[in-house]
Amino acid sequence: MTNVDVHQHLWTPSLAAALRSRRQPPFLDGWTLFLHGEPPYDVPPADHDIARRTELAASDGLGRALVSLSAPIGVEWLPPAQARPLLDAYHDGVAELPEPFGAWAATCVRDVDADATVKDLDRGFVGLQLPANALADAAGYARCAPLLDLLEERDLPLFVHPGPAPGGSDGPGWWSAMVPYVQQMHAAWFAFRAFGRPRHPRLRVCFALLAGLAPLHGERFAARGGGQEEADPGVFVETSSYGPRAVDAIVRALGVDAVVQGSDRPYAEPPRHPGFGLGGAAAYAFRIANPRRLLTGKD
Repeated sequence: MTNVDVHQHLWTPSLAAALRSRRQPPFLDGWTLFLHGEPPYDVPPADHDIARRTELAASDGLGRALVSLSAPIGVEWLPPAQARPLLDAYHDGVAELPEPFGAWAATCVRDVDADATVKDLDRGFVGLQLPANALADAAGYARCAPLLDLLEERDLPLFVHPGPAPGGSDGPGWWSAMVPYVQQMHAAWFAFRAFGRPRHPRLRVCFALLAGLAPLHGERFAARGGGQEEADPGVFVETSSYGPRAVDAIVRALGVDAVVQGSDRPYAEPPRHPGFGLGGAAAYAFRIANPRRLLTGKD
């Protein structure tokens, strides 16, 4: 039995070096990150110290901590010639992380290259992360269909994570996390129902940050002609940045089997109580049983 955190970020030296080699966003100047349409962000170096993070994973009792590329940086949306060196640096770095780390693969969504993703997945990544704003409508699902077909063929899961959120430079520091990220996840949840699931019936998918709480709108969905929400055993949501009230509401909407633990470390902390006040059986489901089904399709 292994406790799993499906959502962490860790910038390896190879990725940091690749970002420092650039002179236009996204790029690093030392440890200051520059993005399009957002204020510079000073990255705490200790957050990405591999030895320290390994110790934190052990103290959290994790048997597996899954790292993903920080999609809000916007690497996936760059032209392929710019995206590829950063993607290679990311994949090379996380492939060499020590236990208990594993990782999600990443890919360019501006111009989809499924063959390149095949080569990345062949290195042993647990599945593929895509930015939510690449899967927000029918056009996005049509563009990304070759990638999702590939995941179905290989019986690997998809992780949907907020993408770039330009335009937050005039707002408070929490603006991007609370407004565009949540909006993206909300749109991605309903886009999957409308366009993703009909085209990809066997795909397992996990939505970050409880899908922006979109599952709580099931009653309105039904009232507006969308039909009753039905349990989908291949759909999961992870818990990063949320607490007992939100998790309890999501369990009421989707059931306990849909929730997996995700922390978004280092940008947020793991919950103090893994069961979110719902008891030991819920903690086991969130940390062990449900992640196992997400990653392997098996109970």
